[in-house]
Amino acid sequence: MGNEQARELPATTVAPGGSVGGARPPGTVRRPLRARADAFWNVLTSRPVSLYATSVLRIGYGSLYLVFLLREFPHRHEIWGPGSPWTPTLAAQLFDQTGWYSVLILSDSRAYFELCYALAVMTSALFMLGWRTRAMSVLFAVVVTSFHARAIFMTDGGDNLILLMALYLVLTACGRRWSLDARRERIKTTRADGVPVRARSLVARELRAVRRTVVTVVHNCGVFVIAAQVCFLYGSAGLYKVQGSFWGDGTALHYVLNLELFQPWPALSHAMDQYPIVIAAVGYLTVLTQVAFPFVLFGRLKYPVLVMLLSMHAGIAVLLGLPLFSGAMIIADAVFLPDRFYAFLPHLLRRGTRRGGVRTPRQGTGLGCVPAQGGHPDGPEEYRPVSRPASGRGGQAPSGPTGTRWKPRGPAE
Repeated sequence: MGNEQARELPATTVAPGGSVGGARPPGTVRRPLRARADAFWNVLTSRPVSLYATSVLRIGYGSLYLVFLLREFPHRHEIWGPGSPWTPTLAAQLFDQTGWYSVLILSDSRAYFELCYALAVMTSALFMLGWRTRAMSVLFAVVVTSFHARAIFMTDGGDNLILLMALYLVLTACGRRWSLDARRERIKTTRADGVPVRARSLVARELRAVRRTVVTVVHNCGVFVIAAQVCFLYGSAGLYKVQGSFWGDGTALHYVLNLELFQPWPALSHAMDQYPIVIAAVGYLTVLTQVAFPFVLFGRLKYPVLVMLLSMHAGIAVLLGLPLFSGAMIIADAVFLPDRFYAFLPHLLRRGTRRGGVRTPRQGTGLGCVPAQGGHPDGPEEYRPVSRPASGRGGQAPSGPTGTRWKPRGPAE
């Protein structure tokens, strides 16, 4: 017993995270995934994203469809009305097979069609302005769907994209920025400033919080669906172009430029066709940007790609005479610009007008704007300008900046 030697145990290594032998415990593996899931859930439920971008989509598609309806006003009877070769009876037979529906086939009366057309124009205008946006978005989707289905054989890619975006915008809170609804909320907030708020019950507060969360989740999901739709559109178009050699050597653009259907200015199309190297370069860049677009969305490389896509669609609108399709695509690309870009636009506009010699106030003075507030050097209280009585004539306060002084704001103000 006395001469027994203690058996030495093999040394074990302890990892920095506290695990023995270098192996991570199961809990440490789940932590990054749980953290990412929590971060994604917070982004999905805490605040609505891309409010400015969805407002740009609302203004863009509302104005685009309004211009489309006004442009086709002289030909409305031949396209959608009772005088169309595609009669309401034929449209109803097609709807039985495809599942589409249109409110324009409910009656063959000319007066009914004129009423529907006037309501469509009014709905597009109100949706663009953001008046009662939640209801107007539903009506705008009904209008676009009805007119699209009524003349389904006369549509193009622009009409299809406008139809999809009209349905997606129903899910979004696209009236919280740059709209009449946002202006009304600012006026209501300004008038209610300082007015005591009636206490709500616990159930009412809980229901209000649940409603806010549901609206936020639906809005964020709608924005994600819009972005995914645009990515699928560009990706599929680029992959279809890669399959053949027509876009690689410029043959596709050569054929398109020589079609009379896509020649609004034949002289310009023929002049463009005289430079095969330029046409081949444009074909390569088109395929490259469309295929690479879904993969550059999470970096700064997306901004030059968006500029290239904007130039491409502008060229399609001018050279091929497809302004509706190009406008729909340009507006759809606006969803990928962050809100800080749109928030900086007023400052950029103000700077440009200042350079042009036009003075614009930094802050408004109307009911829809928040008055300027600031602190006084003598203390941290908030102050507001008040008129001071004039010394001399009739006790009237002098006009101008010299007729104000700073007074601390009381608790009741």
